[in-house]
Amino acid sequence: MSIEETKIGFEKSFKENNYYNKQTQDNNHLNKIIECLNIKPDMKILDLGTGSGYLAFNIAEKYNNVTIIGLDIVKEALERNKEKAKENNISNISFVSYDGIEFPFDNKTFDMVITRYALHHFPNLDKTFNEIDRVLKNSGLLFISDPKPNDIDINRFVDKYMQKKKDGHIKFYTKEELILLANKYNFKLVDSFDTEITFPRILESKDQYDDILNSCSKDILESYNVNIRDNEIWITEKVNNLLFEKVLLK
Repeated sequence: MSIEETKIGFEKSFKENNYYNKQTQDNNHLNKIIECLNIKPDMKILDLGTGSGYLAFNIAEKYNNVTIIGLDIVKEALERNKEKAKENNISNISFVSYDGIEFPFDNKTFDMVITRYALHHFPNLDKTFNEIDRVLKNSGLLFISDPKPNDIDINRFVDKYMQKKKDGHIKFYTKEELILLANKYNFKLVDSFDTEITFPRILESKDQYDDILNSCSKDILESYNVNIRDNEIWITEKVNNLLFEKVLLK
């Protein structure tokens, strides 16, 4: 059900193209990611949950000597991405759809798996990490960029807030939670940095978020800089940016 909610929610978001870009695009963040990845010639890279291809297209254009595949469940977005790649004559990028669970690739296909602002939608993170481990070559790299809950948000206000949109949000993970899960699948942390994302949502009704806003403390709301402006509600979330390496078992 959550996968289907994600598909429906993002099909709607992609149709609101300018507003979706307003929520997710950040060139400073993009540059920090690309610098962290230290991409090498002839790499084969999987962009997991590629969406509009924001990260994938930028990498493909900057490094024409790598191959990058964008994987997603939202077929309409992937078709648009394919048209964009064709129109701009970008030959080292392609897009593939899947069921949201099993990756349609052979074992040890990729040198790197990257995912940005997508991991919180995956309903079975153990299965996702297992699939990432399977398709990555030995000593391959995994880069995760995804928002995290604030330290004082012990009751996870932020997850309840995100779930209001009905787009398949499961939960945000702390840095410690992601490291623990990554270690389970033989990934070790080799680099990390923190960023922030500030983004709006359209208020469909004036009291749409009142139940959530009224149920948590002022300190928590202030920690996320929750702000209502006209017909929009804005929130600022801290973001994990974690680079892992797949460790060879002895």
